[in-house]
Amino acid sequence: MQWNITNMFKVSILLTSLLLFFLPAPVHGTSLELVHRHHDRFTGGELDRVEAFKGFVQRDSARRLQINQRLGIGAGYDSRRKATETDPSEVEMPLLTGRDLGIGEYFVEVKVGSPGQRLWLAADTGSEFTWFNAVAKEKNEAPHKRHKKKRARRAKKHHHKGSKKHTKKKTKSHKKSDPCNGVFCPHKSHSFQSVSCASTKCKVDLSELFSLTNCPKPSDPCLYDISYADGSSARGFFGTDSITLHRSNGKHEKLHNVTVGCTTEMLDGVNFNEETGGILGLGYAKDSFIDKAGSKYGSQFSYCLVDHLSHRDVPSYLTLGGHHKAKLMAEMKKTDLVLFPPFYGVNVVGISIGNEMLKIPPHVWDFNGQGGTIVDSGTTLTALLTPAYEPVFEALTKPLATVKQVIAQEFGALDFCFENEGFDEIVMPRLAFHFSGGARFEPPVKSYIIDVAPQVKCIGIVQVMGETGVSVIGNIMQQNHLWEFDFAKSTVGFAPSICT
Repeated sequence: MQWNITNMFKVSILLTSLLLFFLPAPVHGTSLELVHRHHDRFTGGELDRVEAFKGFVQRDSARRLQINQRLGIGAGYDSRRKATETDPSEVEMPLLTGRDLGIGEYFVEVKVGSPGQRLWLAADTGSEFTWFNAVAKEKNEAPHKRHKKKRARRAKKHHHKGSKKHTKKKTKSHKKSDPCNGVFCPHKSHSFQSVSCASTKCKVDLSELFSLTNCPKPSDPCLYDISYADGSSARGFFGTDSITLHRSNGKHEKLHNVTVGCTTEMLDGVNFNEETGGILGLGYAKDSFIDKAGSKYGSQFSYCLVDHLSHRDVPSYLTLGGHHKAKLMAEMKKTDLVLFPPFYGVNVVGISIGNEMLKIPPHVWDFNGQGGTIVDSGTTLTALLTPAYEPVFEALTKPLATVKQVIAQEFGALDFCFENEGFDEIVMPRLAFHFSGGARFEPPVKSYIIDVAPQVKCIGIVQVMGETGVSVIGNIMQQNHLWEFDFAKSTVGFAPSICT
């Protein structure tokens, strides 16, 4: 499928118009803690920085491939709903996810269903699909709807008895005895509703999320079967349920009737474990999590990512609705938001280093020419197409002529690494992204001359080989800034912040 920029602009304009008329002004927002995958909660307090960095590079590589496939840049991608069923091993439909081999660097804690089932989900701006590892009910269990009230009481009683045990101190025997520990059990939620395979929602609305056409009986659930760039696949069924958000102030907020996926089988890849149970899709699409959040909190969301070298117990924040810090609002610069659902694009017009604009061909930034740039929280390292990467790399290495280089290949796809003894970042010229409308994003030097190991720094930008493809502003480059995405005004805003 070729990328049709005209149609996508029409979609962007239509979505913006709908939001302007139907989304309420943000009366109040809600802030959630974002926890990095290297937090002690997920690592057990042990972390090999070199291996961790190699993991970043590996996940970024898979993610860039999936982004370009999703945008139709490159061969083999077709977003249409499957017209006929094939053997599951033949399904070739990539989708961006937050799974361990596929991407997702920040996690958020939520509760799903009624009563709420606690899950840690990867927050992913590159996916509109919210899904969880799930356990389907046993065949000998009575249908959910027939015993709705009775089942709800049993689930609540069980939750009450075990609520104090649902912590990291649980015994191994408890983990093994409870099949719903860390995964979602839809049959234990009295607010869960399965999506019928015969419904318009399944046939039309969910076609972009790879719903299957197979429908033996109209009452059967709407199924999905997705293949990933790393060769793994996920299979499950669609439904709707409530999601309870844990606010940073300790209070809870509930979103109702959110479309979710219940993944019951994953093949040939690293599955989520009980600590990382799925993804929270922050990409934009109709009826997505971010769409539901917009109807309650207003048509904008923002996040602020702390320095990746900060103490691992220091959280970042995701805010749904308006951000009301006056000082940040006064300092915020804005540029056009280009919606390519589920991605958030920006119109880059150039890059300068040391206040000197580099010679980069315009087609690199042109979505219509199979280029363009997206802002992505799930990609760690900023990636530039070759025609942009080469002049940037040359300009950044000039002031590093006297440093002692080390073998960069030890750190993945990075091209220039050095011992940092005696290095002073004051010698480095400032890099800046220039956006349409005159906005200028100038990250601190530590966001592109990055620490990758004790006493070792690297140029933290990677090359996207070739003349076509999407460039990505990754999360290290975004750190120590508040990023705001406003659908009603079609703008992306950013301002320096310590994110606390």
